[in-house]
Amino acid sequence: MSLTKYNQKRDFKQTAEPAGGKSTGKKLSFVVQRHHASHLHYDFRLELNGVLKSWAVPKGPSLNPNDKRLAMMVEDHPYDYKSFEGTIPKGNYGAGVVNIFDEGTYEPLDEDQASLSKGLHSGNLKFVLHGKKLKGEFALVRMKDSEHNAWLLIKHKDKYAVSKKYNAEDEIPEKVKKMGKDFKKEVPEIPKVKSRLKKEDYQPMLAKLVKYVTQEEDWIFEEKLDGYRGIAKVKKSKASLTSRNGKNLGDDYPTVVKALKSLDIDAVLDGEIIVREKNRTSFQALQNYEPSQKKINLHYAVFDVLEINGSDVRSMPLHQRKKLLEMLLANNNQKDIEIVRATQTRGNEFLEEARKKGWEGIMAKNAESAYLSGARSSHWQKIKIQQSQEAIIIGYTKPAGSRNHFGALVLAIKNHANKLSYIGNCGTGFNEKSLSEIFQLLEPLKTKDKPLTDKVPMQRNITWVRPEIVCEVTFSEWTDLHHLRHPVFKGIREDKKPEEVKQEMVITNSTNEMIQEDETILKFGRKTVKLTNQHKIYWPSEKITKGQMINYYQEMAPYILPHLKDRPLSLNRHPNGINKAGFFQKDLNTNQIPKWIKYASLESEHLHKKIDYLVCNDEATLLWMANLGCIEINPWMSTYRKPEVPLFAVLDLDPHGIDFKQTVKVALTAKEILDEMEVVSFVKTSGSKGIHIVIPLAAYDYEVSKNFVHYLAGLVYQQHPDITSLERSPSKRKNKIYLDYLQNRKGQTIVAPYSVRPKAGATVSAPLHWNEVNESLSIGDFNIFNIQDRIKKVGDLWADIYQVKNKIKKLLKK
Repeated sequence: MSLTKYNQKRDFKQTAEPAGGKSTGKKLSFVVQRHHASHLHYDFRLELNGVLKSWAVPKGPSLNPNDKRLAMMVEDHPYDYKSFEGTIPKGNYGAGVVNIFDEGTYEPLDEDQASLSKGLHSGNLKFVLHGKKLKGEFALVRMKDSEHNAWLLIKHKDKYAVSKKYNAEDEIPEKVKKMGKDFKKEVPEIPKVKSRLKKEDYQPMLAKLVKYVTQEEDWIFEEKLDGYRGIAKVKKSKASLTSRNGKNLGDDYPTVVKALKSLDIDAVLDGEIIVREKNRTSFQALQNYEPSQKKINLHYAVFDVLEINGSDVRSMPLHQRKKLLEMLLANNNQKDIEIVRATQTRGNEFLEEARKKGWEGIMAKNAESAYLSGARSSHWQKIKIQQSQEAIIIGYTKPAGSRNHFGALVLAIKNHANKLSYIGNCGTGFNEKSLSEIFQLLEPLKTKDKPLTDKVPMQRNITWVRPEIVCEVTFSEWTDLHHLRHPVFKGIREDKKPEEVKQEMVITNSTNEMIQEDETILKFGRKTVKLTNQHKIYWPSEKITKGQMINYYQEMAPYILPHLKDRPLSLNRHPNGINKAGFFQKDLNTNQIPKWIKYASLESEHLHKKIDYLVCNDEATLLWMANLGCIEINPWMSTYRKPEVPLFAVLDLDPHGIDFKQTVKVALTAKEILDEMEVVSFVKTSGSKGIHIVIPLAAYDYEVSKNFVHYLAGLVYQQHPDITSLERSPSKRKNKIYLDYLQNRKGQTIVAPYSVRPKAGATVSAPLHWNEVNESLSIGDFNIFNIQDRIKKVGDLWADIYQVKNKIKKLLKK
């Protein structure tokens, strides 16, 4: 079984956790480890098929058959993990103290080892434990109608069962308990090197909306506040408060600014301006707030810190920033300032508590996550109890009956083409005061021009306004026409800009990873894309779904599309995932595709007929293609407009049974040769097993580009005849790197930058800095879950590749 996910989560230079190991005994082993991380839990592990199948058991195993312990299945662990005890350092995945609670051997209940794999697959695993504490018959049963990784650990009634209350913690020595508590109490140190934040660093970190509460370890949970997000900059007796779009909030909330000044600290804080009513926050009360009001419970609720005493602490793990925040505000006596404290309650229990209190929802945050300014990251997740959506007001209808000012607001959002899209009218949720205030806001914005092209019902009765005001509404669901059902006005959002307002997609996170709903309709202007079977598993070992892949392509579209513009595509379709047979499709059935799909008819010299190739110039087409099961994207090297003229040449380094470090060595040799020629080159991982060296070209035909790369490959081969080959047949180049120059022909394709590959770990073909091509380079370091964070750090390395025009013909003449 694959340990890819286990390895991806760990840096073995920093943690002593084992990376492998093989069983030497005939009997199967089991181990239960007490893991005092951000949440205390027990890890239950069974040896099976060469690895340890693993479940996180929050309350620990029980010998009482009446106790049905929740057990969340996690990634496979290596065999040697059964002996691991010790401390996982802070800043690493699962940071905390690990001790062995019990260990021994186990056997299947029916003595047939094949039944274990069947039971695991069917969700009903029965076995007998021979441990020091845990003995007798047990079962692991997968829960129905729940997330895919939720199981129950149950003790069978036998001679080892107990009828009294059982708590595993009662068997833990105080010394062991103290180790875990002391680890969590360790006070983080503020970095000594001072680095004041820049203006752009004040952008708040944003959360993704998800459907389920994560059950993974190392997550904390907080109340979801219903107010105005504000970054507070405090330095001794000075303070400022700024909204997420840069608006000064200090004039609107002077009491908060006064309280911040009184803190006598030097820090940059992240929080939310709220009004509390009993056990919940009230956005409407905040909307109606005026500085002259006295009997109102206005607060600045702080939940994070970005800078302390001039030191940037954003790279520190969240749980350490939380401790620093508590230390920073330990002497706070300002009633207008409060700290949002993380709960120790499990996520599902906390969500149920939130429902009873009438909260808008809860926040789930990865305790090991850094603070990513301006990023919407899956490390922070919001779970809403009631659906809400920000919308742009584009008009209003005439009032009817006794109502004054207007009847309903006409609402729109920005679609994926950045155009306005109508989502319905909202006629409820107003009182006389809000009707008057909104009308006064909209009156100066009246226009005769309809702000969008969509058809809007009864538009003769609508007064159009310029799309400058943002509001928020609650609603029951999205209709098939992509309109809001039963919208209720919640308030005007002065802290949001119209260009920020798009549909907030609810995403399902069965294993704390991002997937979309099983069937989703997306509109891009007049283009409609239907996404289907979003829960289908495409990467079985990692449990990565089709929806996660599509979500990746949706977010990465701005970086991928420039590399596809006007270029014919060969579709490599894997509709049943990476382990099932896929197929290539070049010729589209133009009678079965949406009318808006662009394609190019090109003559096939081999087939002596016209082939209709897909052309992907927009996000709608990219997602339509991904929905077909196109895990990877394979464009030509030339456009359909100039099919004989490649945009670049490529040397594909394809290793076969050889250490990847040798591939790196060969790539650097090619770079040295190109530098001597004064040829500008770019480099990326293939996402599979090799490296692509790409050379942008002036206007030449394929014959010139192929001859040049053949010449380059020959020079490389001269320096590495022992590890490289120009032989195309794999059987004739075993344990060597194929210097593939034959890709440089009309109709050949190369995987696009940032394309996913149908390989273990959902790896991505990643553009690199040349200085990253070194011995530490690994294909597996780049995947759909980290490439966006990488772009935020290093930028889009190939953004200007098509501005480069290497003149290579003169080099061939030499």
